Amino acid sequence: MSAESGLLKFITCGSVDDGKSTLVGHILYDAKLLYADQEQALVLDSQIGSRGGEIDYSLLLDGLAAEREQGITIDVSYRYFTTDARSFIVADTPGHEEYTRNMAVGASFADLAVILVDASRGVLTQTRRHARICALMGIEYFAFAVNKMDLVSYDEKIFRAVSDDINALGKELELENVAVIPVSATEGDNVTELSERMSWYKGPALLDFLETVDIAGASPEMGFYMPVQRVCRPNRTFRGFQGQIESGGVGVGDALTALPGGETALVKLIYAGDKKAESACAGQPVTIQLDREVDVSRGCVLAKDAGLKVAKSFFAALLWMDDRKLIPGKDYWAKIGTRLIPAIVAGIRHKMDVNSGELLPADSAGKNEIVECEIALSEPAVLDEFGLHKNAGELILIDRVSHATSACGVINSVGKREGAGVYLRDGEHSLRVLLFDSFYYHRDIHAVLRHSANPAVYEPGDALPLEEAEYVYPKDFDVAADFGFANIRGGIFTGFGDRELRYVLLDANGLDSEVNRPRDFTKYRRIGIWEVE
Repeated sequence: MSAESGLLKFITCGSVDDGKSTLVGHILYDAKLLYADQEQALVLDSQIGSRGGEIDYSLLLDGLAAEREQGITIDVSYRYFTTDARSFIVADTPGHEEYTRNMAVGASFADLAVILVDASRGVLTQTRRHARICALMGIEYFAFAVNKMDLVSYDEKIFRAVSDDINALGKELELENVAVIPVSATEGDNVTELSERMSWYKGPALLDFLETVDIAGASPEMGFYMPVQRVCRPNRTFRGFQGQIESGGVGVGDALTALPGGETALVKLIYAGDKKAESACAGQPVTIQLDREVDVSRGCVLAKDAGLKVAKSFFAALLWMDDRKLIPGKDYWAKIGTRLIPAIVAGIRHKMDVNSGELLPADSAGKNEIVECEIALSEPAVLDEFGLHKNAGELILIDRVSHATSACGVINSVGKREGAGVYLRDGEHSLRVLLFDSFYYHRDIHAVLRHSANPAVYEPGDALPLEEAEYVYPKDFDVAADFGFANIRGGIFTGFGDRELRYVLLDANGLDSEVNRPRDFTKYRRIGIWEVE
């Protein structure tokens, strides 16, 4: 949202039957934002519903027959409305776990999330999952609507207890902009106007909050960049690059760099639609003509002072959407910006417990699980951390056989992580070892891929995982370090000590230090070939 436009894009989400569609429907009804025929149809449809003839506001949003039959939202429903204070686009999303992927699609466009919580049930697992997905998608502003206060007799103590759980969740997710509002979507309490039945509540009604919340303070992105969507060649004398500006501004005469190639050129002309312009800014779709020929096609990026990165590997947090499990080694298409490029999930670092946020070791992932993965691309692509540049830091993975979207996610870090991996630690001494990294030859891209082991620290007395599918090491050996030798005896790290000549000496990479070059890389390793399903 730009401060000038006054537009607020928000999403409603939460657990099943928390009243998301009813809430949005009540806002539209109370704010007189319906046409006469819509209002009449709502009254008639409600007479055959489940509320004894009373108005069922959810019918304004749930348009599919299956939604009305089951009384749940299945598909994302978008509504556009305007009050005297502001314009809105709202995405009403499903609460059922089966349709979490639909909810994630809605979250990807929003500036603010309205998360409903049933006052009689409190914060549920699906509430936590949706809050985490919204945070994962970069939403910085949250309004938790504690709904169905009429069913708990508008009890302040119940609201305070639920509010405490919500604030604890906000701290866990490091949410900085959180509002908690008690409402009754069915009865209309605190939806568009403050209710006398909750006189103990001193904050704004939900619609008042949405009309006045200022999200212009969101962190601006650095520099200018525009992913190229299309190369425009209307005739032999004109070659322009079309796309939407994602950050910053550009003017005629500016020097731009075409990534990933790195060529530079000056801006000769800018077209906003079919009209010439001297400059353009973020959010505008434009055509840019440069003063000389450069190698640019769809998927390239025009940039200036943005600090974007060009890389073949990165770590990303993914929401897995596919019915089939995520297993490292399978091929996908990765869509980053306007670029579609072959990619491989090189390894899973961990998955996240939805309730506690705890990071758990994992070698696969199922539907609706959040995991952090290492992803390798077939060639360098223009990308960045999501926290620095949103468009360059978000991606989806597409199954190369079915063409279904398998996952969506954000890039956490680019390239290999410094400091990640396995450490042997004894007092002040610490040695990072790469013995347990996995190496795979992928014949489709003719490359050996390396996946670092999950982070771990082993101290004296700890047993080491010396035999896995990818490697096997002897039970007794020493590892050379700058300050001495790490002693492994009987498969156990016994600390740093003297070198014993009767045992094999390895370096931190797991290679035998006492043989002449070239060293035998396969002595302790089993190299596999990833097959494409």
